[in-house]
Amino acid sequence: MRCRANDPHRFRRRERFISPGFTLIELLLVVAILAVLATVSVSFMSPDRQQRTGKACQERLQKTYLAMEIFANDHSGSFPGGVGAQTSEDALDVLVPKYTVDTSIFTCPDSKDAPLPGGESIRKGKISYAYYAGRRQNEPEAPLMSDRQINDRSKSAGEIVFSSTGQPPGNNHRKSGGNVLFTDGRVEFSPPSTPFSLTFDKSIVLLNPKP
Repeated sequence: MRCRANDPHRFRRRERFISPGFTLIELLLVVAILAVLATVSVSFMSPDRQQRTGKACQERLQKTYLAMEIFANDHSGSFPGGVGAQTSEDALDVLVPKYTVDTSIFTCPDSKDAPLPGGESIRKGKISYAYYAGRRQNEPEAPLMSDRQINDRSKSAGEIVFSSTGQPPGNNHRKSGGNVLFTDGRVEFSPPSTPFSLTFDKSIVLLNPKP
């Protein structure tokens, strides 16, 4: 009678059975996870997403302008002043809560800045926007606010105003540029090198937000 213990085919079958490897379900799970990650990555970097967040940023700047316009009407045409202010948070804090309780308007949706508590002082937190303190309503087409800039200096057309590398400072919108709000309420998007003049004299102070 043949001894099954010496059957070489039995050991080959056992080796095939216990050999390591992925099951079909495991492979499908890995493929599904990779597909989700790829979709998220493409969505995050897509031009459509950049356009959506850029538009949302413009809408927030325009809402901030409405609050500042009401303030100016109450203060003989002057927008919030910057006497003693070191940052844009210091200068714009007077808007909350009397002129707006919606503090989300002070943060760019494309930045990594944390949400601010509604109706509370913005000086305690960090906003996303630079502010030209000292402006009045009767200054047509003058820059009033913008996305965080690379520095607090006056800038002529052609100079770099926002990050060109995607690294801070001035990178609310990575390296694509930033929005500028003017005293007439319009908002224009600028590439890193501004196509329009953002100059000012000694009566104006450009305040960036906290670093």
